Amino acid sequence: MADKERYLCDEVLLLGDSGEIPEVAFHAALHYLQEDPDGPLLALDASDIARLRDSALARFRWMLLRDLDPGNRRKRIYRGVARGKANWRRCQEFCRRQGLDEAIAPLRREIAAALRAFLVREVAEVEGGAPTSLNCCAEDLEAFVVELGLAPADLPAGWRRICPRPEDL
Repeated sequence: MADKERYLCDEVLLLGDSGEIPEVAFHAALHYLQEDPDGPLLALDASDIARLRDSALARFRWMLLRDLDPGNRRKRIYRGVARGKANWRRCQEFCRRQGLDEAIAPLRREIAAALRAFLVREVAEVEGGAPTSLNCCAEDLEAFVVELGLAPADLPAGWRRICPRPEDL
């Protein structure tokens, strides 16, 4: 494997596990690969940069789905719907800045479906006596729903009742 490919593969892997801010990791990878005196000082072409960009976008997707997976609600990795909303905005901005407009529509649909499924299960479990895992108020959740292209009518009945009040957050 050529050195350039080895370095790119390493950075793609690092981006896939880059923590909570994939865009920062993307720019750090670009800097390391191209400009850092301790880096390989590579000349990246458009396809190389696209691989890194795709890896950052995949990390955003993973984070969003992690926080909308009902199975994660009681686990340490869960960050909550409020973090999902913040990450959605970061992801949209990353896509806008990187010219990934074609990537955002299918991702929006996937995240919207995941949020709806999350809320269906959350409402059922809370109505069954479990504590809510929602960490945002109804107004913030509704704004997120609208950003994802859903309408409040698309959500399960009773979703507002399980949201904490703003003063309780």
